[in-house]
Amino acid sequence: MEDQARLRIATMNVLGPAHADWSRRRPVLARALTELSPDIVALQEIAIGSGRAVAELLGPGYNVRGFAHTAGDGVGAALATRWPMTVLAELDQRCTRRSLDFLWCATLLVSVETPLGPILVAHHKPSWQFGFEYEREQQAVAAVRLIERHTEPGTHVVVLGDFDATSDAASMQFWRGRRSLDGISACYQDAWETVHPHDPGFTFSAENPLVRRGEVGTALSRRIDYILVRSGLHGPTLRIDSCARVLDSDVDGVWGSDHFGVTAELARPDHSPGSWA
Repeated sequence: MEDQARLRIATMNVLGPAHADWSRRRPVLARALTELSPDIVALQEIAIGSGRAVAELLGPGYNVRGFAHTAGDGVGAALATRWPMTVLAELDQRCTRRSLDFLWCATLLVSVETPLGPILVAHHKPSWQFGFEYEREQQAVAAVRLIERHTEPGTHVVVLGDFDATSDAASMQFWRGRRSLDGISACYQDAWETVHPHDPGFTFSAENPLVRRGEVGTALSRRIDYILVRSGLHGPTLRIDSCARVLDSDVDGVWGSDHFGVTAELARPDHSPGSWA
């Protein structure tokens, strides 16, 4: 009998409440996220210093862990799960002198008991600045090394967040197993690429007026938000059944954020990678 257990994963940069009429955007975000009802969700630019912001967007029933550091206005990142999580580590990713100003640059690694079994979840937020790909490379390597210290062969791992790097960037090539960095290599399956191999899937798009109004309004449309599933020798240990964008259009004239979110449904594979059915 086929195993019907599924996990719904999501990541959403909600655009900090200091920008673009939060009072109108917040109910749009909250409606979309509560209707999506993800099992595990990573939020960026969330006002975790308030203590209420995550619940206002997701509703009740979540266990929440915010990053240790926030910006001066309390904005940072948080991970929320339907089941209790065990925090394994939080890695401060401010790895160079010029990256020190981004206070909530970090990778949070937790363990979650789910219907698919234990899963390690890493909420990864590297440097955002356009010219900081050198830092994003180092941050990707540091995150992978952290994860590997807590895994064994076959361990399920999901990495998600706003990576601030396009899919052709060296850091993302490293995550996806297409190049080595600093003498090591890894391989994580990109949920969007798996389901939509010929669709660029922009998550920071010039079609969104909040992008055009924002601080990087002259930039090209980009896909920079990801859900990744760790691969073993023969591919990802979990099957990616679907992947879609969240809030990629306006709701009655209101855009929820300058980012589109990403959601994916994961399940156990029909047979284990490395075996024949």
